Amino acid sequence: MEAKKGFNCSFYHFSGNYLPFLLSMLLILGNPSVVSAVNVHPQDRASLIEFKSKIIEPDPGLGSWVGFNCSNWTGITCENRTGRVVSMNLSYMNLSGTISPSLCNLFSLQTLVLSNNNFNSVIPPCLGSVLGLRVLDFSHNSIGGLVPDTLRRLKHLRELTLNGNNYLGGKLSLPMWVGNFSRFLERLDLGSNSFGGEIPESLFRLESLKYLDISDNSLSGKLDGFHQSLEVLNLASNHISGTLPCFNACVQSLSILNLANNSFVGRIPSCISSLRALKQLNLSNNGLQYGLSPMLVFSDKLLALDLSYNQLSGPLPSKIAETTDKSGLLVLDLSHNQFSGDIPLKITELKSLQALLLSHNSLIGQIPGSIGNLTYLQVIDLSYNALSGSIPLNIVGCFQLLALIISNNGLSGEIQPELDALNSLKILDISNNEISGQIPQTLAGCRSLEVVDFSSNSLSGPLNDAMNKWLNLKFLSLAQNKFEGPLPSWLFTFPFIKTIDLSGNKFSGFIPDGTFNVSKSFNNAAAITGTNNIEANLASVKSKTIQISVMVMDRNELSFAYGLLSPVGIDLSDNQLNGEIPDNLFTLHALDYLNLSYNLLEGQIPVDLEKMWNLRALDLSHNYLSGPLLANISTLQDLITLNFSYNSLSGFVSRKQGYWRFPEAFTGNPALCIEVSAGKCQPPRIPAIPGNKFRDDLEEGPISVWIFCVTGAVTFYATLIALFCWPRSRNYILRSKI
Repeated sequence: MEAKKGFNCSFYHFSGNYLPFLLSMLLILGNPSVVSAVNVHPQDRASLIEFKSKIIEPDPGLGSWVGFNCSNWTGITCENRTGRVVSMNLSYMNLSGTISPSLCNLFSLQTLVLSNNNFNSVIPPCLGSVLGLRVLDFSHNSIGGLVPDTLRRLKHLRELTLNGNNYLGGKLSLPMWVGNFSRFLERLDLGSNSFGGEIPESLFRLESLKYLDISDNSLSGKLDGFHQSLEVLNLASNHISGTLPCFNACVQSLSILNLANNSFVGRIPSCISSLRALKQLNLSNNGLQYGLSPMLVFSDKLLALDLSYNQLSGPLPSKIAETTDKSGLLVLDLSHNQFSGDIPLKITELKSLQALLLSHNSLIGQIPGSIGNLTYLQVIDLSYNALSGSIPLNIVGCFQLLALIISNNGLSGEIQPELDALNSLKILDISNNEISGQIPQTLAGCRSLEVVDFSSNSLSGPLNDAMNKWLNLKFLSLAQNKFEGPLPSWLFTFPFIKTIDLSGNKFSGFIPDGTFNVSKSFNNAAAITGTNNIEANLASVKSKTIQISVMVMDRNELSFAYGLLSPVGIDLSDNQLNGEIPDNLFTLHALDYLNLSYNLLEGQIPVDLEKMWNLRALDLSHNYLSGPLLANISTLQDLITLNFSYNSLSGFVSRKQGYWRFPEAFTGNPALCIEVSAGKCQPPRIPAIPGNKFRDDLEEGPISVWIFCVTGAVTFYATLIALFCWPRSRNYILRSKI
């Protein structure tokens, strides 16, 4: 008993004082790197230092490459026993210069990642001698030349990622060996390069391949069926033609299929829907035709379906998923086709739907009231159809709605006050319909609005203060309606406003003064000027454009973003405004255009006109402006359209003022004398048929689409882009154009 008791006491004493020591020893023994720091092997260290000497690094990210302790070297991993470099990952470090062949001396290297930098050299051919490489990633650089044939020696390579180098490939065909050099290759990403020719036959049979992305190249030929269990296939943005295969070997594995922007023709085969693991299908921008087969019914796993920009016809599919109530479909894009008939009620039973894009078809009938059952909807685009009836009141059930685009239909009725329930709405476009009545005061509750287009309807009444609550407003068009009354003093006080179009109404009174300097877009010309090429600039802004991006985050969620592409300008033409033009209006440096024509404005044209540095079009015609023309526009190099016709301007206009570039801008001002040579002037020429030359030019000229015709058909582009991620990531982006 005594011995036993003594043993217990000794054990208690030992454990109380030495247990922490034992635990520390166990940790050290279990992790040899703790015993002593691993030093970089001298030969590998010399190779890395030589590599560093050939690159440029704005940020001293590789400043840690000193000494010998491998753990201190950024992006470098060494083998514990030998100190040999086994991994090198320098992605997103803003490095540039050339890739030194010294890397080929890292004989134990298994992972080499230099992605998302600015390297502009070629791929060192000697990398084919680093036989242990498993991962090689040079994506998103400026690497050119060809893929060296020596890489076919890398028999153990699992991932080859060279996408996003633009000039890599030199328009030549993909290497014939690319599909049979490694029986372990799982990921091959050569997207966004410059490869041409046909897809090598070997790629159709590489059994180990799971991920294949050769999108955004110049590949041609027809597509045979793949014979392996692919999980991701992205061949988008090439010149591949023929009909669609069935992908029978991928029935249980293929999760993402993107064949958008090619030249596929014929019918969509119903066998496509037999791909049981399919989550994302993008067949947009092809030449696919005919109606959709009733047999084309997808599994409940499908998250995004994009068939836009084809020539598909017939009725919309009444059944898209096997079990509608259990479908996980988040995005349905059937826009820019030739579908006809009503919107099927079955579509409004897709309870998970968050983006419904049916624009640019020939749909008729009314918008189903049951659309309000889709409580997760964030984007609705039904524009450019032949829909009739009123905006269903039940649409307020889509309380998460961010974009409601129903323009260019035959909708009638009034804007219901209850729409204020859509308080998350950012884009509201009901233009080019037959909607009447006034803007409800309750719309003050839609404080998130950024783009509002009510143009070309029969709306009337004064502008109420509800709009004053839209503090995030960027684009406002009320053109071609029957609005009346004075312009409110808050009209130009929106801090983010970019475009205001109130043309073609019956507004009267003065133009409000003193509030023009609030908008950053109106005043910050330096932030807006993107190019000195006027023609290219005009081509890029011919119409208002909304680019909507929808990112599928997971099975239950997507994110929404959009970009507004529209000229910066103010259009108050075709109203009954009077009084003088506020001087401050001509100090807005960033305006692309200003149209005050067809009003009752009087007084002189301000001298500050020359401060509108970004101006491309100015129309003050058909008013009662008088006095001499004192402003000098010789410095306004971007100005391509000018119209002062049919006013009461007078005096001498010198060539030094720069107006000689616009000889027909002064028609209808008989008291004005324009200098034609030194000291000699002549009155403006009078056209055979009096009219507005500026407007005539706009109807036929290139700027008509973007300058005073935004009240007409407005084109929206919604984009659902498929950004195909390696299966280790669950985030996918899909984009389609509306």
